[in-house]
Amino acid sequence: MKPSVFLACAVGIVAIAGCNSKQGNLATNAPAELKQAPPPKGGDWTQVVTETPSGGFMMGNPNAKVKLIEYGSLTCPHCKAFDDEGVPSLLSKYVKSGQVSWEFRNYVRDMFDLTASLIARCNGAEGFFPLSRALYNDQAMWMAKIQAAPQDQLQALENLPPNQEFLQAAKFPELQSWAALRGVPTSKSTACLTDENAINQLIQMTSDATTQFPDFPGTPTFILNGTMLDKTATWDVLEPQIRNALGERG
Repeated sequence: MKPSVFLACAVGIVAIAGCNSKQGNLATNAPAELKQAPPPKGGDWTQVVTETPSGGFMMGNPNAKVKLIEYGSLTCPHCKAFDDEGVPSLLSKYVKSGQVSWEFRNYVRDMFDLTASLIARCNGAEGFFPLSRALYNDQAMWMAKIQAAPQDQLQALENLPPNQEFLQAAKFPELQSWAALRGVPTSKSTACLTDENAINQLIQMTSDATTQFPDFPGTPTFILNGTMLDKTATWDVLEPQIRNALGERG
């Protein structure tokens, strides 16, 4: 499947499309003490990140009792909201302790989502989470540059070959200069944005999500110990389910 099939979304820049807007109303349980798993030598579990067979990146204890997978989109405002509101507590309260591992799988909704994902993945496992979280932090800024671009120029991207399509797409939000300031030299980001194997991997990971989970609702979607959670797009709904899986009753 040619990557430019995502251009239909990209040209319209529909920020919410394909993004899970459903929110639950469960109250967060009272805090409870978590048992500490032995951390890796010289650090804590948030410092351990590995690439998974699925193509995602997992932070934390590979033998954690609770395994959380997030399918997220870097252009999705609901995913940004989860990163802002939920990830700090997820890391400090659950991943750092070794009780929960967190795997992030890119679900690319459009051309610019795929472009940003290539940038986030460019420094490998060590750089993935810092770059992804920085992209969420600056999402409004770089998305605004895309929205301001002439539609005919965006449309013209569709006619480029895959090994040039995303390199040119990155110019509109100035993602290469953004990445260079965060430890990804321009020569390296150029290689990442023209890597057809990396492009195909992201497309395949997105396709696999809807194949494995036919009722996939959009982003963010969470898989808890192999089960897709329904109507769970926010931290206040997700955290009680993590606590329940840990056997913590408060």
